[in-house]
Amino acid sequence: MEVKKVSVRIGDADLVFETGKIAKQTSGTVYAHYEGSAVIATVCCGKEPNEALDYVPLSVEYNEKYYAAGKIPGGFLKREARPKDKEILVSRLIDRPMRPLFDKAFGREIQVVPTVVSSDMNNTPDIIAINAASAAVTISDIPFNGPIAAVRISMVDGAYVVNPTFSQIERSSLDIVVAGTRDGITMVEGGAKEVSEEVMLEAIATAQPYITKLCDAQLELKKIAGKEKLPVVTLTVDLSWLAPVREYAYPLIKQASFVKGKMERYAALAKVQGEVKEKFQDVIAEDSKRDGQLSSLFEDLEYEILRASILNDGKRTDGRSVDQIRPITCEVGLLDRTHGSALFTRGETQALAVTTLGTASDEQMFDTIDGEKSFSSFMLHYNFPPYSVGECGRLSTGRREIGHGHLAQRALEAIVPNKESFPYTVRVVSEIMESNGSSSMASVCGGCLSLMDAGVPIKKPVAGIAMGLITEGADYSKYVVLSDILGEEDHLGDMDFKVAGSRDGITAFQMDIKIAGVTPEIMKKALEQAKQGRMHILSIMEGALSNSREEISEYAPKILTMKVDEEKIGAVIGTGGKTIKAIASQSGAEVNIADDGTVTIYGRDNASAQLAKELVKSIVEEPEVGRIYEGTVKRIMDFGAFIEILPGKEGLCHISKLAKTRVQNVEDVLKVGQVVPVKLIEIDRQNRLNLSYIDAIETQSK
Repeated sequence: MEVKKVSVRIGDADLVFETGKIAKQTSGTVYAHYEGSAVIATVCCGKEPNEALDYVPLSVEYNEKYYAAGKIPGGFLKREARPKDKEILVSRLIDRPMRPLFDKAFGREIQVVPTVVSSDMNNTPDIIAINAASAAVTISDIPFNGPIAAVRISMVDGAYVVNPTFSQIERSSLDIVVAGTRDGITMVEGGAKEVSEEVMLEAIATAQPYITKLCDAQLELKKIAGKEKLPVVTLTVDLSWLAPVREYAYPLIKQASFVKGKMERYAALAKVQGEVKEKFQDVIAEDSKRDGQLSSLFEDLEYEILRASILNDGKRTDGRSVDQIRPITCEVGLLDRTHGSALFTRGETQALAVTTLGTASDEQMFDTIDGEKSFSSFMLHYNFPPYSVGECGRLSTGRREIGHGHLAQRALEAIVPNKESFPYTVRVVSEIMESNGSSSMASVCGGCLSLMDAGVPIKKPVAGIAMGLITEGADYSKYVVLSDILGEEDHLGDMDFKVAGSRDGITAFQMDIKIAGVTPEIMKKALEQAKQGRMHILSIMEGALSNSREEISEYAPKILTMKVDEEKIGAVIGTGGKTIKAIASQSGAEVNIADDGTVTIYGRDNASAQLAKELVKSIVEEPEVGRIYEGTVKRIMDFGAFIEILPGKEGLCHISKLAKTRVQNVEDVLKVGQVVPVKLIEIDRQNRLNLSYIDAIETQSK
């Protein structure tokens, strides 16, 4: 098979799709490269369909090879092992816009594997991987209602940049990934530094023409290299037996669907389902497949009832209006020995957030192909235990936990102080205690409160809210935007739209759309409604704690910083690190010194930190005439004693300066090793220090 290729200009370079040269035994393979970065994306499917599946068995395994950047993996293991958080996050970016475009009726397992094989450490490989993955499926024999495409949009120096470089992203005030089809946007995810809703909308609109170009390029590749699609298994099933069941069940399910309380509602629906099954048990028993068909009917009825109620009556499952936020309570300082804690409850979703302050040695190290090893002094970890939804299960960290935690971390990163102004490593852990919709946004709110409770001087409070959408009609002319969605509304709705930010702008954004072509009008309406909800939540949070506490917890490590002249760095460190190790041993604090002379002291408490600071000061400070020092007698001579008043700085206390009366022998007054007060009375032309014991005694006695 000859190599077929197409290219499309995106930003400042061409994105080239090639097929026919590499991995020819797959269902579809595309080699995509953009300047010096390249991805091989493959897709394969199972041999036989499984007719019983009511979901798409899709798995996306994005992976980065260290050799792509000319690197060998760090650590003990020298081969790529379990996926890194970044690989999981990119896998989710690829999965979310593609999954709705596969047909459930295909019934076969589908695995997409985008592999980064070259990285110029200038262009981000994740965008290449999203487009390459879609192109591989588009030209494969797997039925797919795509293609989809993606670009990254950043705002650098007030201008939108398409597919920015790593250095441009670092300088940007907005960084979002936008994915979609030729018909419209289907996914947006990213962070910002308090940008307005108008800026966000304009950024999304900027992406659409490029997405269309990328989709056209994939369709062109399909035209010249695409395979014939495998058939979708279409089953003709007689569902006429369900008509009387539907008629009987509809009013019962409608009544149960509006029972207040998640668990109570689930119990009411389960009771109705049990009653229906009992009434029609003879009919159900006629065919083994009817039990599954009945379960699908129950889900379809609930979908129909809840959407119709919202669209026609503005009535939601829990009785709220479409823009009403569930009741919120905020508590801070719950846990006595943690550095900061908060319990944020919104309806039946609850997050216990805990902040811990650590030292530089606690920073998270990242060893990726993007560049040199990097360190992060702020991290947020999200845990979703099974008991939060009243179930039994394994306690584990899966893709969901990593994805939700990353979104919440992005929301808070914009308001956490930098390391220079607050030299602590900060870790926030969100433990989801209850869940019924948008636990990630509850993590943002609870995390913010716990940071303030810990005394972290955040720039301003941040809150998050999840929005939903219900539409009707091919042109979506009838629609309702929902504020603060429940779990059912997320599952049955057409959009999941999360927005976090301060009173001044957006800091994190995630949107997944299940329908094609959501209009700018709908997105604008959703953003405006989200802003109103965010302001409401912020006002409640500020009622619990309006500002960060003035002091950090007494149980947190104490960190002090000071600056010394660069020429004195060697004196602080000492030969082979002897001096700095002695300071640490004597004070019980950890002492680090940077190349620019910045000394950072990490003490287990304030006393140890202050002692270490004084010891460093004593090394770098210059002797001051007229000052009294506590000195150590080092040597005794016939004419006086040499006394060390500062580390490495000795002076002579002449025998005549030991007492007002004549002293025959120095040892009659001083002993080697004795610590005594002495006054520096002179620094002579040869820079020698002259000390007086008697003057110090007399000064202290006054």
